[in-house]
Amino acid sequence: MANDAMPPAQQRRGPAEPLPASEAPFDAIGLARHLLRSVRSGALATIDAIDGTPFASLVTLATDSDGTPLMLLSRLSAHTRNLDKDPRASLLFSVGGKGDPLVHPRLTVTGRAARSEEPRIRERFLARHPKAKLYADFPDFGFFTLAPAAGHLNGGFAKAATLTSAELLLDLTGAEALVAGERGAVEHMNADHADALALYAAGAGEPGTGWRLTGLDPEGLDLMAGERTARVLYPEPVRDMGSLRKSLVAMAAAARAGSGTDAPPPHPEA
Repeated sequence: MANDAMPPAQQRRGPAEPLPASEAPFDAIGLARHLLRSVRSGALATIDAIDGTPFASLVTLATDSDGTPLMLLSRLSAHTRNLDKDPRASLLFSVGGKGDPLVHPRLTVTGRAARSEEPRIRERFLARHPKAKLYADFPDFGFFTLAPAAGHLNGGFAKAATLTSAELLLDLTGAEALVAGERGAVEHMNADHADALALYAAGAGEPGTGWRLTGLDPEGLDLMAGERTARVLYPEPVRDMGSLRKSLVAMAAAARAGSGTDAPPPHPEA
């Protein structure tokens, strides 16, 4: 079509350039955050420490409370040696699926990697990858974060957008108590409310049983059953444990009403 028939934002950037997420005609921020929270492995691209050649490898992934990507890496791996020399890196989050792989959404996050000794980082990663407990404490392994600088989202055919760090991550201001109480709430929900977790997962399009809560944040819940994951959003963001309790009770009630079950409402503990 003629240039003057294009949307103003596209006229400024050219037909092949992705729009900023805030101008995209779809929920680019929501989709990008969903990929961050639901993908458990992806491609890590680093810069070769010897000759600067791009080097890609497969790593397992989790997220911190705000969505910062987390990794558990061995010092014996080439990508770790590369990061020790140059922390610049990118991660590819892709869900995959049947048919043409290019029609499925994927997200590339660029930033700088850094080692972390923060206990919460360890807890959240191992909750997402329980088998990693077998080697997480080996002396040659360490936890890393990737502080996002930018994101590039391809949501499928004709769906592309760029994202800022602020659009990728959650602002945790005012949610400190929620972050501090996360582990207790997770343990309580897993011990006493497996039925409610199954209802939440089914409501997010992931039916079945065996779901466990691996983490929570101001925007939603991270669930896992075997190798399956489910990201469940609250009706509204929460900033404290009281709001979380009310939201989970309301979500369970709505799910029970929709499914015809009579499971008791959850009461997560701080």
